[in-house]
Amino acid sequence: MSIFRLNHAVLYVRDVEQSVAFYRDVLGFDYIEGGDAMRGAAFLRAPGSANDHDLGLFQLGPQAAASTAGRSSVGLYHLAWEVDTLGDLERLAGGLAAAGALVGASDHGTTKSLYAQDPDGLEFEVVWIIPAEFLTDEDRGKSATIRPLDLGREIAKYGREARSGVGISREPAVVGS
Repeated sequence: MSIFRLNHAVLYVRDVEQSVAFYRDVLGFDYIEGGDAMRGAAFLRAPGSANDHDLGLFQLGPQAAASTAGRSSVGLYHLAWEVDTLGDLERLAGGLAAAGALVGASDHGTTKSLYAQDPDGLEFEVVWIIPAEFLTDEDRGKSATIRPLDLGREIAKYGREARSGVGISREPAVVGS
């Protein structure tokens, strides 16, 4: 038996209502029944997800200190969510920038990534993966370096509706083989 995917993440936040609003309004998560924001917990699901929930939020209150993970303590650096198309990545870049949450955009060769912070300063990544049929040895070679993302250039190359692909660690499954 082996692990085959991440089912959900749980974050401690200062203000669960503020965090729900951010993840709902900026990233498009849906609030699901089963978490009561008035009691300090909420559960959210990404659009199209088959999971019961993808994100759990638990309120600590305004006295909670900022996370020091990666600066003075061990801890999780970030979570990464994948988008379906480059157009989705472009829309999220605009929404994150408008919310003052966008902190970076990187070209990792095989992946195109936005980096942002939620209201508590917890960092996350939003990623689009080059589909296997477009992946080149040059793209794979660029994975060793990080460059600024030129989203306009990527959209011109692949198109806004280019669907994110598996193609990094394995080729997509071939039906009937």
